[in-house]
Amino acid sequence: MNIVSKERLHTQDIKSLVNLYASVGWHGHTPEKIAAIYKKSTHIVLAYKEDSLIGCGRALSDGVFNAAIYDIVVHPHYHRQGIGHHIVTQLMQDIGDVSCIHLISTLGNEAFYTQCGFRRLKTGMAIYQNPKLATQYLE
Repeated sequence: MNIVSKERLHTQDIKSLVNLYASVGWHGHTPEKIAAIYKKSTHIVLAYKEDSLIGCGRALSDGVFNAAIYDIVVHPHYHRQGIGHHIVTQLMQDIGDVSCIHLISTLGNEAFYTQCGFRRLKTGMAIYQNPKLATQYLE
C-alpha cells in the first residue's frame, strides 16, 4: 500500500474517486462535484494498492487555527486493514500544528475516529441544508 499526499488531482484520479465513493454507497458524487470539492481542499491524501485507488481523504485548513477533515473513504474490500487510520494520520501530519481539527463522522464510524484520537465536542453545532442529512445527524 502506498499513501500519497497530493496538491491537485488528474483526470484519472477523479474517475477513480467517483468509483471509490460509489463503492461505499455515495452515488451523488459526480465527476464534476469530485473535481470541485478536491480543487477547494487544502490537503488531499490518496491510498493505492499497486495502481488501484483504494482510499482517500481530504481536509480544509486556514493553516493557523482550524482545519476540518472530510471524506475518509476506503474501498470495502480493504476495510479493517489500517488504511483509513493511515489516511487520517497523514492528513493530520499534513495539516500540522493548528488549534483544532474538526471532523463529522458518518453514522456507525464514531469508534474508528475515537481510535484516531478524536473526541466528541461539548458545543459542536451544525446546519444541514439537506433535510435527509439533518434528520440523520442533528439532535
